[in-house]
Parts: sequence; structure tokens; C-alpha cells
Amino acid sequence: MSKGGDKRPIIIRRKKVVHAHHGGAWKIALADFMTALMALFLVMWILSVSDDETRRSVAEYFSTPLITAMTSGDRSGSTQVIPGGGPDPTHSDGERARIDVLQHSRPSAQERRFFNDLQERIERAIEQDPELRQLRSQMRFDLTREGLRIQLLDTEQRPMFELGSNQVAPYMRNLLRTMAPLLNELPNVLSISGHTDSVPYAGGYRGYSNWELSNDRANASRRELVAGGLDPDQLLRVSGFADRVRLPDTAPTDPVNRRIELVVLLPEIAEAIRNPGVMGLDNPLPDEDAPAEASPQSEPQSDESE
Repeated sequence: MSKGGDKRPIIIRRKKVVHAHHGGAWKIALADFMTALMALFLVMWILSVSDDETRRSVAEYFSTPLITAMTSGDRSGSTQVIPGGGPDPTHSDGERARIDVLQHSRPSAQERRFFNDLQERIERAIEQDPELRQLRSQMRFDLTREGLRIQLLDTEQRPMFELGSNQVAPYMRNLLRTMAPLLNELPNVLSISGHTDSVPYAGGYRGYSNWELSNDRANASRRELVAGGLDPDQLLRVSGFADRVRLPDTAPTDPVNRRIELVVLLPEIAEAIRNPGVMGLDNPLPDEDAPAEASPQSEPQSDESE
């Protein structure tokens, strides 16, 4: 039996149970994770069913700087996070050159949206007019390296001009005057070109020929656009190509080759037309047929020197 001084204290341990709610933060995290997964799967599915052109447009859209989107396409601000230097701190010569090269290769995403919007407005205006609605099949819209091209094609049943003449048909006049105010909404300048088929005039190319006819029809179209309200300052080039630029996979005498082409020019193309590059004027190529000039040392002595 142990002595009283050897007794150890009895320690009773009681576990305290706290009834508290564990919270729902994990639910929010799980919901965010599932939303992100769904967005990822949707993006992957859209890319898998889209063509190359659509994927390229999406890539160009997301590569457009935020400042460009906010200023409706104005590239006055820098597209880089860190300015590249130069006279203007918001620009750099290298950055501007890079933008020019990209724009020269193809229309930017912003320009594509402007052109698509213009095409939709023209198509809506035509659809609202019962007479013009019949001409929709004779119109073609496409993007080229020069800009948005609008082709107005001839047919045997509904020619745009009187045969062999630059007299504009009434429905062609109505179409051009309907398009004029819509073309005014863009700052881009226009190019108008006339084209004919290969049916020659009786006098051949010595008299009035397809060259004169194509140019006269382009000018007649210009006059109708201006009469419809087009700003004359927006016209940069009016030309005639006769039958030298046929549509692909068409016969030389096919009526569709009798057409008018309106091109809403890209800014860099318009600038290149205004200021064509000239090469070789400072250092002209030597004329192989011209006799070589004698050097001063090889000049013959005159009789007076003796």
C-alpha cells in the first residue's frame, strides 16, 4: 500500500466538441473549375468545326490591341506594352513598319469587319427595292489584296449598258445611286474599272475599240455614283481594261466579262497608287549600244598644242 505522499493527482481529460459549420468555399471553387472546363471544351469544339479563315479571323481579333478596339481601329496608340522609343513615345519606327507589312499582305481584322458591314448594308438596301432585288445575282463581293471588290456583271437578259455603248441602263443607274451614300460612310477611296468581252468592233483597235468602251463605261459609272451623292474626293482611279482581264474559267465572249468593278481600296494600296515607287532614275542603266565616252587622258592632242 503506497503512502499518502506518493499519491499522484488524477487528471481527467474531456474533449471539447465544437459544433460549427465547415463553410461552402469548396463549392465555389468546384463551380469555377467546372465553368472553366466547359469554356475550354466549347472553345475546342468551335475550333474543330471552323474553317481556316474563321480561325485566322479569331486569332487576328484577339491579337488586336485593346486601345485599337477602344478607338474603333485608330492605331494612334502603341500596340506594345512597353513603348519602343522614337520621336513619339507612343510609337516606334520598327513597330510602324511591322504594322505596314502586315496590312500590305492582307486586310486586318478591323478592316474585314468594316468591309463585311458595308457589304451587309448594300445587300439590305438592294433587298428592300423590288427592282434592285433582281440584280443581286449579278453582284459579287470578295476581298482582294487591294480591298473590298464589288463586281457588277452583265447578262444577256439584263445588260448593265446598251450593247456597244456606255449608255447606262435604268436599273444599273438606280443600283449605283443606291450604293453611293453607303460608300460615303467609309473613309477609304475608290477605284472604278471597266471591262468588256472579246467581241471586237468593226474597226478593230484602230478606231473606237473595247479600250475606249471599257474606259467610257467606267466613267459613266463614276458619273452615276457622284449623281447619287458620292463624294468626288473619294474617287482615286478610273480605268478601262478592255478584254484583257477576264474572269476565271470563262470564255472570252462570255457576257459576264462585261462588268464594272468597284474596289474600296485599303489605305496602303491607295498610298502606293498616289506615290508609286520609282527605281533606277538616280542610276540609270547604261545603254549598251551607245559608244563609250573617252576619258580625259585619252583625248587626242590638237594641232595648236604643238
